[in-house]
Amino acid sequence: MPAHASTGPLSGCYVISLRPVGGHGGVRRAAAALGAHTLALSPWRIDHLDGDDARAALQRSLAAERVVFTSPAAVAAAARLHPLRPAPARPWVAVGAGTARALRRGGAGEVASPARMDSEGLLAMPQLQDIESLDVGLVTAPGGRGVIAATLAARGARVLQANVYARVPLAPSPRAVAALRVLEAPAWLLVSSGEALEHVLTTLPAAALDGLRRATVVAASERLAGLARGHGLRVAAVAASARVPDMLAACAGTAATP
Repeated sequence: MPAHASTGPLSGCYVISLRPVGGHGGVRRAAAALGAHTLALSPWRIDHLDGDDARAALQRSLAAERVVFTSPAAVAAAARLHPLRPAPARPWVAVGAGTARALRRGGAGEVASPARMDSEGLLAMPQLQDIESLDVGLVTAPGGRGVIAATLAARGARVLQANVYARVPLAPSPRAVAALRVLEAPAWLLVSSGEALEHVLTTLPAAALDGLRRATVVAASERLAGLARGHGLRVAAVAASARVPDMLAACAGTAATP
């Protein structure tokens, strides 16, 4: 592996990103600012759904008494299908600040998001309490954050799920596999999606998987930390949120601790 010329709290380290294809730029820039390389290990690519069924499901979701968006990708895909204009009496909520920003840019106005930017933080929001017998629209993709739909249904809501994009699973790229086989520098594995983690653990060849297991995990939530530990991975920290700056701040803080 090439030596890194930069200095910083993660100088000489690698950051392993499990973002979708085309989604590693933010990690790459932030990691470089801290002196680290980025190893991109995409579990899938994002495909927007644009058929009549997706459009009809989205219109039903957007008409609900509460509307939940689970990712910036969900916002981008939904905006291709229907204008994003919430009614004042029908609150829209986003899983995190990045999703809320995407909604505001798309014309949705003010959108609430939790301080703790994950499924647990979203489900603790006041807008999603006392929802028995209400319609709650869930704009998302198949798979992924199943805990949201299940919890909303358990609270008595009628969940109107609109799958507006799909995650198309990918085999690990030859470049990533080759890099993991010879990875010796300290490495940090950023885990913000349990589905992404489980996909790469089941698709990597054995020698590359050994390299991944030598990495230290920084997780976006206690739930994801527990999942990583359950797979035998070493978890060093739980970040303040799934945002890239918070994840890398946790890496840097842990790296500075003897």
